Amino acid sequence: MAKISKTRVMIADDHAILRSGLRMLIESQSDMVVVGEAQDGNDAIRVARECSPDVVILDVTMPEKGGLHAIRDILKNQGAIRILVLTMHEEAAFLRTALSAGASGYVLKKSVDADLLSAIRAVSKGRIYVDSELATGLVEHALPDRARPAQKPQDVLSERELQVLKLVAEGFSSREIAEQIFIGTKTVETYRGRFAEKLGLKSRADIVRYALEIGLLAPEKLSLLKRG
Repeated sequence: MAKISKTRVMIADDHAILRSGLRMLIESQSDMVVVGEAQDGNDAIRVARECSPDVVILDVTMPEKGGLHAIRDILKNQGAIRILVLTMHEEAAFLRTALSAGASGYVLKKSVDADLLSAIRAVSKGRIYVDSELATGLVEHALPDRARPAQKPQDVLSERELQVLKLVAEGFSSREIAEQIFIGTKTVETYRGRFAEKLGLKSRADIVRYALEIGLLAPEKLSLLKRG
């Protein structure tokens, strides 16, 4: 009987309990084996170099060097490795940035039971795998410009409204924003109310998502932002 060639998988996530659960799930499969674990970005680069996995499962927000930078460094040293991002971030900007960095797949942590094993098998065979919840948005982004809304943020918001939006997305309070840009707290609230009404943004999560989409906020910096 021929010996089954197993896909060598490495897990990089800063939560030990999650790593343990993923290891159990993966090693329950006859065609997969976990060959290494890492708890931060720098660790991921080192372990990938040492154990030469076929697939690296990697979170984008980890201590030390973030996951997005780790993707680039791993692939720079070992281009044959396939990177599968496993994350809680549902923003399309994260997905596009991860794929641009060289990732072959993107799965949401809430979908791990249903999708992770299929994703590992897909990327190990050279295919791209994107969580079904995000696939539609990726296709829409790939449409020709004429198929997308032509309106730009600058066409809708004033310069000051954009400035306040960015600071709110970064987690600063109205008082802190007022101190930074030398206006009153009530004026900050007025600007915040204006852009929220114009754009239909109901929560800070909506504001962060929009700031990511238009490039006001870099995805790789999100884990370092102040908590609002």
